[in-house]
Amino acid sequence: MIYLILSVFFSSSLFVIFKLFDKYHVDNFQAIIVNYFVAFIVGYSLIDSSIEVTSAVRMPWFYGAVILGVLFISIFNVMAITSQRGGLSVASVAAKMSVIIPIIFGILVYNESFGIYKLIGVVLALMAVYLTAYKKGAMNLNSTLLIFVLILFVGSGVLDTLVKYIETTFVTKNELEFYTAIIFLVAGFTGVLMFIYQLIFKKIKINIRSVIGGIVLGIPNYFSIFYLLKALQHPALESSTVFTINNVLIVMLTSLLGIVLFKEYLSVRNKVGILLSIVAILMFYL
Repeated sequence: MIYLILSVFFSSSLFVIFKLFDKYHVDNFQAIIVNYFVAFIVGYSLIDSSIEVTSAVRMPWFYGAVILGVLFISIFNVMAITSQRGGLSVASVAAKMSVIIPIIFGILVYNESFGIYKLIGVVLALMAVYLTAYKKGAMNLNSTLLIFVLILFVGSGVLDTLVKYIETTFVTKNELEFYTAIIFLVAGFTGVLMFIYQLIFKKIKINIRSVIGGIVLGIPNYFSIFYLLKALQHPALESSTVFTINNVLIVMLTSLLGIVLFKEYLSVRNKVGILLSIVAILMFYL
């Protein structure tokens, strides 16, 4: 359970950092690219120094890591567009409600349990995510925005599902640090290709604040994924439980951090959502 708590802590810290990016005028996309390379360096520094990066191509999980790396930064860009066009609440709800996809996958493929308590927990968790992220006037969707919301929903769900499937099928426990590092390295190179396109055709400039921001972001970003994978490896925790509790706790903790650190306002619906989050987690324990 400690791995799940650590994943939630580091994941929630990312939202705080992104909030500070806005305050200090950091370019999100540039910082994200730098962050992926920093996350790779952190992960690579934790493994046996005799392992060469090029040896990753011989690993059975390599192509899976490539797919995940590309998905990581692609889904991030879709999330950014969705946030800009529909607001952070819309993007947050779409991304977190997608937990239903890996839950269904875990039940169908891994024959995970799905008793009455878990059923109630899943329903309450979905309601909690919606209510906690809800902001008045932010849920109006036009046809174009709806497409991005659907892409974000499906993409986030598929990403979580693949993370579990590839880790379970191909990755051994002593390869986890290397595997995670390679995912971030692929995401970083994919981001560089996107950045080169913007550099040539959109004439953007490199922002030094974004480089610093990316360094700050990279460390917690690595551990948010690493500890999630460690939690998924735990024999006593089913993936449907891990993903649901992880998503609910992140939404709940980020909302509380918003109040404490940034004096954000919580409506009655938001407060009800946080209470439902607690009840949903209790259902999973039962």
